[in-house]
Amino acid sequence: MVVVTKKTVLLSRFLNEPDNLFLKLHTPGYFNTIRTGVISLLVFLGLQAVIPLYAQQPTLITHYMFTNMATNPAFAGSSGGICVTGLVRQQWMGWKDSDGTKSAPQTFLLTGDSPIRKLHGGIGGSISQDQIGAFKNIVLKLGYAYKMEAWSGDLSFGLQGSLLNISYDASKFNPIEDNDPVLSELEGKKSDMSVDVGLGVFYKVPDKYYVGLSAENILQTKGKKTNYQLRRTYYINGGYQWTVPDHPLFELIPSAQFMYDGAVLQFNASALVMYNNKFYGGLGYRLQDAVSVLAGVVVKGLRIGVAYDISTSAMHKYNSGGLEVMVNYCFKIDTDKFRKSYRNTRFL
Repeated sequence: MVVVTKKTVLLSRFLNEPDNLFLKLHTPGYFNTIRTGVISLLVFLGLQAVIPLYAQQPTLITHYMFTNMATNPAFAGSSGGICVTGLVRQQWMGWKDSDGTKSAPQTFLLTGDSPIRKLHGGIGGSISQDQIGAFKNIVLKLGYAYKMEAWSGDLSFGLQGSLLNISYDASKFNPIEDNDPVLSELEGKKSDMSVDVGLGVFYKVPDKYYVGLSAENILQTKGKKTNYQLRRTYYINGGYQWTVPDHPLFELIPSAQFMYDGAVLQFNASALVMYNNKFYGGLGYRLQDAVSVLAGVVVKGLRIGVAYDISTSAMHKYNSGGLEVMVNYCFKIDTDKFRKSYRNTRFL
């Protein structure tokens, strides 16, 4: 989660100064585009006073190329089978608050999708939880995709509904100064439920490439109790498969993801090398945040992947990187009525 207003830009510049008070207190020295430290959030609340809090829920995921269902409803049914993906992420390992409390962001994600012949497309959804210090976000998404043949691939249009619960525990807030006028008004635990919608388009040519465009939180729903407002976010995802000439057992699979919420642009890029459709490894880069190392194995439809993030921001002084584990299983079903060509499940 990140607060995205003009004031955060000024605040992030201040936090980047190496000798400022916040770094001396061992608080985050950097605002990345998705997350922030707990104390930085409190500073922002003080700056905002009673102005509505705009925030962005999308999670930083290094395995974004395998979790398209979490960001684009049009992806549902594109894998040619019943597919389930689980992911656990620990960001900023070893990071602690100034009082020694471990409050580094944690993410849990579960997605699933399947083609449905009678609906001429597929259905899918996801459930995720973000724990960021005193804040916890739980998001449930359910969507439908209509699929049609176009050119040499499949074109899908998706619609989804999302239900978000945000909560915080004020007892975990650690004020920078005593008698903080903003924090003194926050007591106990509060939570809000918000409903929103998302749209997406997804095009895939089996064994060659895919590209997707989507938007979530289109209504930008605002919570009544926490004064918390969802931020409309746009995604562009794409990936390509290239078989190495004279070495058909090796494939190069580059991919990229752009996220934009109207104020901040986030960019992810990666390149994986797949050997014999069983083993893969590669590198990733997240703009102003981290360099990643990825590795995985595929055994009888079961994919297990691990990613390690090395911080490149000012946060690298206060953590030992991020760890992400992904497990995916795809149960193939007969999809001949959709398309008679061979369906590849590499991009899940």
